[in-house]
Amino acid sequence: MPAALPAILRGARDSGRRAVGYLRAVMGADAYDRYCAHLAARHPEAEPLSEREFWREHMDWLDQNPQGRCC
Repeated sequence: MPAALPAILRGARDSGRRAVGYLRAVMGADAYDRYCAHLAARHPEAEPLSEREFWREHMDWLDQNPQGRCC
């Protein structure tokens, strides 16, 4: 039984990571990471915005284009 313990811990760790990734996606916290991945895949010649610039533009866009959101 002790030999199975590391597999159980790995499974729990992997499940935890998936849960954190899901929550980040639901909350939109992974938007900058997705933006960078998109830019690298579709527009490799483009210089990405800094994370601070990205969030500033993102929030400005949300203010100008209100959508259904809780807050």
